[in-house]
This record gives sequence, C-alpha cells and structure tokens, in this order.
Amino acid sequence: MALPELDTAQATASAPARPVTRTRATALPEVRWAALAALAFLAAFPLDLAGAPAWTWAPLYAVCYAAGGWEPGLAGLRALRERSLDVDLLMVVAALGAAAIGQYLDGGLLIVIFAVSGALEALATRRTADSVRGLLDLAPATAVRLTAAGEEVVEATALRPGDTVLVRPGERLPADGTVLSGASDVDRTSVTGEPLPAPAAPGDEVFAGTLNGSGALRVRVDKDPADFVVARIAALVEEAGATKAPTQLFVEKIEQRYSVGVVVATLALFGLPVAFGTDLTEALLRAMTFMIVASPCAVVLATMPPLLSAIATAGRHGVLVKSAVAMERLGAVDRVALDKTGTLTEGTPRVTAVRGDTTALALAAAAELPSEHPLARAVVAEARARGLCVPEATDFAAEPGRGVRAVVDGHDVRVHRASGTHGDTAVEVVVDGAPAAVLELSDRLREGATEAVAALGRLTGSTPTLLTGDNAGAAARIAAEVGIDDVRAGLLPHEKAEAVREWERAGAKVLLVGDGVNDAPALAAAHAGVAMGRAGSDLALDTADVVVVRDELGAIPAVVALSRRARRLVVQNLLIAGVCIGALVVWDLVGHLPLPLGVAGHEGSTVLVGLNGLRLLRDAAWRRAENGTARG
Repeated sequence: MALPELDTAQATASAPARPVTRTRATALPEVRWAALAALAFLAAFPLDLAGAPAWTWAPLYAVCYAAGGWEPGLAGLRALRERSLDVDLLMVVAALGAAAIGQYLDGGLLIVIFAVSGALEALATRRTADSVRGLLDLAPATAVRLTAAGEEVVEATALRPGDTVLVRPGERLPADGTVLSGASDVDRTSVTGEPLPAPAAPGDEVFAGTLNGSGALRVRVDKDPADFVVARIAALVEEAGATKAPTQLFVEKIEQRYSVGVVVATLALFGLPVAFGTDLTEALLRAMTFMIVASPCAVVLATMPPLLSAIATAGRHGVLVKSAVAMERLGAVDRVALDKTGTLTEGTPRVTAVRGDTTALALAAAAELPSEHPLARAVVAEARARGLCVPEATDFAAEPGRGVRAVVDGHDVRVHRASGTHGDTAVEVVVDGAPAAVLELSDRLREGATEAVAALGRLTGSTPTLLTGDNAGAAARIAAEVGIDDVRAGLLPHEKAEAVREWERAGAKVLLVGDGVNDAPALAAAHAGVAMGRAGSDLALDTADVVVVRDELGAIPAVVALSRRARRLVVQNLLIAGVCIGALVVWDLVGHLPLPLGVAGHEGSTVLVGLNGLRLLRDAAWRRAENGTARG
C-alpha cells in the first residue's frame, strides 16, 4: 500500500510512505502479445500487397500468428483435453485454415483483431478491479502509534484493535477506528462517496484511507487491518469476480453445445460443397468465415462486465455487494421488508419530553450515570445537553428488568420503566417515594429514511413492510413517520424469517434490510439481504448479500436502481451479440461475406459489448441511480 502521488508532499517525515506503484496497461501480457502481433502484421501487409518476395513477409506473418495465437491456442487445447470446446480455439483454427489455403493476410488480420479484442477485454477487467482495489493505495503504509514510551512508526498492517494512532494534518488515516481526542474535518469521498468533508470529534467513527484536514487526531484502532472498510471492499470485489451470475451460468451452459454445433456446421459447410464439386479453396474459405462469425464470443462477454462494473461503482460509494449473483438479484426484487431499530432508526434512544420538574432530570441523570444501559445514557445525555449539573450518586444499585436506584444529594432516587405514550418508551423518576417526573424516550429516525422508503416503494411498485420485534405502538409511530402502512410488530427472529418465506412462496422476490442478530434468519431467507454496516452485528453482516458501510438508507434504492440498469445492459448486450452474429451468419450463408469483413464484424461486436458493460464504472452511473430514485 502507498500514498497517492498527490498526497506524498503532505506526509510527514515521521510517517514515510512506500514508493507509489501504478498499474500500467503494458504490464498485461495480453497487451504485449497483441502489440507484437499487430506490428508484425503491419510490417508484412504492405510487403505482401506490393508483391515483394515471400521471404520478406512470410516470417513477419509467422511472428504475427505466433504472437497473437499461441496463448488462446494453448488455452483452447487445455480446455479440449478437459472435453470443453473453447471459442478461442475456434478462432485460431480458423486463422490457420485461412493460412493453409494461402490467405495469409486474412488469417493474420483475424489473429490481430482477435488478439487486440482479447487485450481490450483484459484491460477492461483490470480497470474494473483496479477501480476499487485502488482504494488500498489510499491507506498509508505506516502509522504513528502512541505508546507509554512515546511515538513509534509501525507498519499499518501491524496495527491491532486497542492501539492508539496519531494522525497529523493532511495525512491519511491508517486504520478504521474512533476519535479519542482532537477535532478536524475528514474527507471521506474515497470510502463513502460523501462530497463534503465530515467533522471528526471525540466519539466519531473514521475510516482508513480517508484524508485528515487541518486538525490533529488521536484515534483508537477498532479493527484488524484485514477488516478495514477499504480492505473489505477490495476483498469482496475480488470474490465477486470469482462468482457467476445466473445469466452467466446459463450462457456458459449453452455455450458448449453451441460451440459443438458451430464445429459440426463448419465441417458440413466445407464437406458438402466439396462433395458436390465446389472449389476446395472457396469452400474452405466460406467455412472458416462461418466459424468465425458464428462463434459466441460477444455472447460470453455480455453478462459479467456490467455486473462487475456495478459492483465496483457501488463499492466506491460505500455499498459492498458480495457477488455478481447478489448484484443480479438486487435488480429483481419486487417487495421490500425493513427492520425498525438500527435500520429505519439509529438504534440510539433519546429523551423527547420531560413531564414534571426538570430538577428531577438532573437527579435521574445522577442515578443513571453508573449504568451502561442505552436508556441511562440517553437520560444523562439529555441532562448535559440542557446544561444541568449532574451531582454524584452513592449506593447505586441496578434492578434487573425495572431500572436503577441510588442516593443523590441525600435523596432516594429511583428510575424505572413506566407506560409509554404514543408508542414511546417512558421512565418514571421517583424521589423519596414520590413521583417527580416522567421522561419520554424514543429512537431517532435515520436521516433520509422517509425518502428512502418512498424511493423503494417507487422502484418495486409496492410500499415496504415493517418487520420488528418492538411493541406495536412504537412500530406504528415509526411507520407513520416514514409512510409505511403494513406493520408487523412483536416478531421473534424465526417469525420474521417465516414472513419472508411466505412472500417468497407466493412468488415475490423479497429484499430484507436489517442490522441485528435477530435479522440474520430473515436475511438468509430473503431473495436479497442488505445489512446496515456501521452498527450491524457480525452475523447480520456475514449473512447479508449487501452491506451498507455508511449506514445511509438512501444508498439502498440507489444500488437497487444500479442493479436494474446493469441487468438492462446485460439484456442489451445479449441482443447486440445475437443480432450481430445472426446478421453475419445469414450474410455468409446466403451471400458472399469477405473474411476480413466477417472478422471485423465479429470482433467489433465483442469489443462493443465489453465496452458497453463498462459504462457503469463511471461515477455518473451512481449519480444517475441516486437521481432516478429521488425523482421516481
């Protein structure tokens, strides 16, 4: 890992970076061999055309054939040994067949165009992977770790949870963690896609690879380097590249039979005319042309580039899609179910109202201060937010299932649950045996939750359903705020999963969004599962097909829209490939298709399909998805 060139000047001497490495196109062997084949062909072609002696151009054609054909030919022979017919082998055989009847130029042209097409495919694949894997280059190679003895420079990969690191102004953060002290603005564009720097203060979460602003920060490392967000993005994209979507599996299933059919038809197109007296050279040339134009190269390339490009783009904007299968499934969902706590809401309660004496709030905060319960933290936070003095408590005791009690300024203070109002949670403050106040608490709705629910409804054609284990009153209040009519409350984990299975058995393709351990069974049962990544449980993150790193609900309809666009590009690619192959085959069968034109048409359609699939790599594709869901 290394600092980008633009930022090396900002790095301090105490945290030197490794030399910057850049992936060059020429590092790909396919590009080198294609370039050599093209140069040899361009040197031989004018000599051949000018009528020069064969000894001047024949060796150059031989170099062209060898450079451009050895690798696909070898791969094809290996596949043949495993009883699999590779389309690459068909191309090489066709080129050799053309050379066998003296069509050296036509065969050489086929080899060159085929090699260049393969090089472009390799470049496209590399670009897809590099677009996300390049995030790793953003994380610095070293970090300044703070110890009892002072500062020490260590490899960033040696950091462990619990370590404290110092991040100076202008440096990139070496780890995912929590700010302990300091204040700054952090540019998180590379990880979350946020266009503006976000403030970083004690208690805030920060990510490796993001750029610190003008303030110094002390950060506690919370994860192992392998679990940093940038590392997870790269790992998941690599895993996704190894998976095959259902459409791709279907294409590969018919490819073998189709390729065998092409070989049989080629032999028939050569053998039958020759048997009836057609000139050998003419029959062989037409058969070779047919083999070229009928080969399903473009069809094979139709599926994965759009899906992998979509995965890469989503990853750059804080959404980790674990596989090509998951990306394809996202675009097929027609029903959405959402968890409440930690998904639609932040999962952190806050005091929304104080009914009674505000002095009682200070006493309650004092009694709750030693407690780690989320409600206790909310009460303390509200008292401090109001500027109240929180005195010291003694004789603290927790009463499991009810609340706490303590002695504060000589008063016996009890804080325990009371009946809620409008679905909220409420706690009663009792001072010296007399009720003094009732504190109403509720979970805070996530920013953009209403808009996200509406966007998901527009995408699927049906309003999402709320599935929650919370009480009916609290569920109904949240549902009303975000515009959900179908509410199922008080559900146990297996009941959530059963609700999803019911819809799936009825023919629906369900997208389940959750964050907790109790959501894992439903995530597994759904057609596609999305986990909120920041506070999500490990089980939910492992079970889900998609992880939203920045916990932004608006990213969910955006990635669904992106998936649908990827699916449309797959269909578009298959149509382009099918029409091109069909037109060229008909031309060859009923007319006279020149071999060079057949080669150009076949390889041109393959390149076109590959480049069409890469359109989703651009950031504009993500912005278009976001804008499309916002407009409806």
